[in-house]
Amino acid sequence: RDMVGVAQTGSGKTLCYVLPAFVRIAREGVQRGPKCVVLAPTRELAQQIQSVVRRYQFVSSVCLYGGASRMPQMQALRNNNPQIIIATPGRMNDFVESSVVDLRTVDYLVLDEADRMLDMGFEPQIRRIIDQMPKERQTVMWSATWPKEVKALAAHYMRDYIQINVGGNELVANKNIEQIVEICEDFDKKAKLIEVLHRIKGESKDSKTLIFARTKQSVDYLTNGLQSKGFRAVSIHGDKSQAVRDRVLSDFRSNRIPILVATDVAARGLDVDDIKYVINYDYPNTGEDYVHRIGRTGRRDKKGTAFTFLSQNEAKQANELIEILRESNQTVSPQLLEMAEMSRNTKDVHKRRRFGTP
Repeated sequence: RDMVGVAQTGSGKTLCYVLPAFVRIAREGVQRGPKCVVLAPTRELAQQIQSVVRRYQFVSSVCLYGGASRMPQMQALRNNNPQIIIATPGRMNDFVESSVVDLRTVDYLVLDEADRMLDMGFEPQIRRIIDQMPKERQTVMWSATWPKEVKALAAHYMRDYIQINVGGNELVANKNIEQIVEICEDFDKKAKLIEVLHRIKGESKDSKTLIFARTKQSVDYLTNGLQSKGFRAVSIHGDKSQAVRDRVLSDFRSNRIPILVATDVAARGLDVDDIKYVINYDYPNTGEDYVHRIGRTGRRDKKGTAFTFLSQNEAKQANELIEILRESNQTVSPQLLEMAEMSRNTKDVHKRRRFGTP
């Protein structure tokens, strides 16, 4: 059966779709050409999926992603006869269109973090890739949320699929995460960040802390500022080369550097153990991104803490944030409730002005 799985990050879903691929290959034997394709939104997630596949030393695999030379990946495809291909949509589409890879042998397709791939604008590439595969295949789609765009993709490419919800399909944050919202002005955020980091350092030295900012420029600005204050911090965003990203993630995973500042490129699929704190320096564009960001901590039933700085410029997000906090049994501060009420009143005034009502 085709299947849609809706599950929060950190729930062990990678093994859920890798093991059936192993069973299929063991039952039907190694063939010429790939048997399984896994599509993932980011380089980091694709590499992490391959690390799970390699851990079992069961079958040959290759990982295809942009931001790195095409030649070694092409050679791996030609020389290793990989049965499992893990790829980002952009690089896979590139290889399909240039006839580097033939997908006519694929009978098991996995779309991991499907909602994120659509958020990132990969739907055209995904559709072109799937159109090159046999219609007689099993398709498995995993998503942390279940918006209408993901439903439409499933309806078009999946047949009589079964849906499995782990913890429901509403936008619910992990209840193992304590969520703390700080109301402050934009010009106060940097001082507030330093204050929170000193508090963290006092409670638990060298605890892994992931800080999210909205833009690449903000990430670099914050990282330089933290380093100048004596904090061991590194950064990751889309302009970093693959070699730099690999080194930064290695330093963070090993805790040589306990603070990572990132854009949303790291929000989905970043599988780093023991991140204890997440700090939203800037509030993300959507509630879904908020849930995914803070989901980097509190993984595998561990406890975590998420700090979120919310300014008046981000007040329109207050109502959605309150709903998420309440759904995950968190305390909602009077300041946040007041901000939400002011935001609603402002919207009402704008509506009356727009439609000419008194």
